[in-house]
Amino acid sequence: MNQKLNIEAWGYFLTQVGQPLERRDFSLSAPSAGEVVVKVAGCGLCHTDITFLTGQVKTKQQFPIILGHEISGEVIACGEGYENLKGKKVIIPAVLPCGSCELCEGDRDNICQQQKMPGNDFNGGFASHLCVPAKYLCVLPDDLKGFTLPQLSVIADAVTTPYQSLKRSQLQKNDLAIVIGVGGIGLYMVQHAKNAEAKVIALDVDDEKLAVAKEQGADYILNVKNMPENDIKGAIRGLVKENKLPRYRWKVYETSGTASGQQTAYLLLSYAGVIGFIGFTMDKLTVRLSNLMAFDADIFGNWGCRPVYYNDVVKDVLNQRIKLRENICEFPLDSINEVIRDAQEHKLTKRAIFKP
Repeated sequence: MNQKLNIEAWGYFLTQVGQPLERRDFSLSAPSAGEVVVKVAGCGLCHTDITFLTGQVKTKQQFPIILGHEISGEVIACGEGYENLKGKKVIIPAVLPCGSCELCEGDRDNICQQQKMPGNDFNGGFASHLCVPAKYLCVLPDDLKGFTLPQLSVIADAVTTPYQSLKRSQLQKNDLAIVIGVGGIGLYMVQHAKNAEAKVIALDVDDEKLAVAKEQGADYILNVKNMPENDIKGAIRGLVKENKLPRYRWKVYETSGTASGQQTAYLLLSYAGVIGFIGFTMDKLTVRLSNLMAFDADIFGNWGCRPVYYNDVVKDVLNQRIKLRENICEFPLDSINEVIRDAQEHKLTKRAIFKP
């Protein structure tokens, strides 16, 4: 039997759908072989956490469960095989694959069917500590170049997920990238696309979000609130013609997670084009799939990010090729229920990070 660690751990548990999270103390067992205990520095609040809380999506672990999957922290105890991680600062990938199944061996480990996700398969980061599989932790350099460890927590999903979409789409220099929805993930999609030297058009229904997207890399912005579908396509074609942008092979990234955003993405399908669906909604669409054949186009979905990409993203953040500080705000973990309420009421303009 594992020995108890001398840690006074605590966290905020989801005990019932729609109810405030409940603070509870708990104790951790010593990590088993292949595991480590991480002292949480910061944990970002993701839209997925909200869907778990509201019951739109069910967690794989039964209640009570601690949510939170955008986690940074320090390793304080190690199981057999990972003793070298003691004292290391790490980011915990939101998707932790098994590493040996058919999907993992085929370079699709982000969708490994034995994967473990903090705050879904096991207790996550809205806590002081957690025990986590160690194999795919992203170990940070000693020099964080002025960033604090909590600030880097959102790399675990908000920054890495759109990076994988960029890789999947094979975005190239001078391609046209159209980002639909420039919230917590879309804003980083804009930045990744700009760093790839693409031409970037950002679409949203919020002028303030679009202004930020313009500051952080979008070449062109378009507010599509209450705009008929044909007008959206006409406006994009107008920008393309006026600015001599590529007429074909558009790379469209849907990050809003709304039915209207997904409908717009499909509307913008182009010859030899690509659409990546990154945002999530339970709503259904009616589309004519034959357009894919007619345009010889591609569509993909994106679930998380392969751990192998994390180091590249960390480098871009630390070298400030990705603006991060400008897009986050930090809160004490004890304010989590109030901040979640603000998020549900769309009062947050930046991604919340909770610090125990």
